[in-house]
Amino acid sequence: MTSFNDQLIDFLEQKACDITEKWLQSRIPRGNSIYSSTQNEKVNELLREQNGLTIKTVISILFEDKSIYKENSERWAKMVAKSRAESDTPIFEVLDSVCEFREIFVDYMEEFFDSQPDITKEQIVKSTGIINRAFDHLSVKFAEYYYQYTMAKLEAQQELIQELSAPIIPITDSIAVLPLVGDIDTKRAKTIIEVIPAQCMKQQITHLSIDLSGVPVVDTMVANQLFHLIQTLELLGVTSMISGINPAFAIASVQLGINFDNVETHATLKNALEKMGINTRQ
Repeated sequence: MTSFNDQLIDFLEQKACDITEKWLQSRIPRGNSIYSSTQNEKVNELLREQNGLTIKTVISILFEDKSIYKENSERWAKMVAKSRAESDTPIFEVLDSVCEFREIFVDYMEEFFDSQPDITKEQIVKSTGIINRAFDHLSVKFAEYYYQYTMAKLEAQQELIQELSAPIIPITDSIAVLPLVGDIDTKRAKTIIEVIPAQCMKQQITHLSIDLSGVPVVDTMVANQLFHLIQTLELLGVTSMISGINPAFAIASVQLGINFDNVETHATLKNALEKMGINTRQ
């Protein structure tokens, strides 16, 4: 004889497509949100597919073999979190959508309960409680993986910003220019110290011209950090020279007692490049 639990599983599996379609039809206009009722058919098909996995995952918590639900929930959380992170969907929209879908899912469970004349209150409470725990667990697992994906995305963006804030421009296979433009605060100076040596090694740069023409203010902090950068590059076998020096830089260097005697300096980037054998008169 088929158990109550098995009957519930069979009913929900048979109603899976209906549950998904009712959820899709319950959506409202939400601008550009992936959950908006105005989305195109391609997005709707994606949601249909993902919602099918949601139903399969939730139902699997009713199986005797609990490892099936564990595997399904991990796969679901990773897939949906990655998809929503890539589409920049706010986490509150996802959790709100899960809550809306849960209500529809429970409505179908109640339809099943109503069709069972011998059902007990204990069976209803137990089954509903198990399903609610599944939804709660999925929300937590989703939030965990969503955080991981968004942090990874943020770190990649930060790395790109760091590289753009101190771009090394190759002139030849071994010669490059570091054009510094704009104000240099403590944070940016730290980034330059950390990023430039690694970029020089990666690009196999042996000669680097650091151009300060685009830096409006060169204070003592900038001069000190620049000195440390040149020292670091020297230890790595990279010869540095400075171009675009203005009176403020010279004054700051003297005030700090920084000795740039061993570093070639030039008034312009053009002069620095010509000193390295680059023809700028073409």
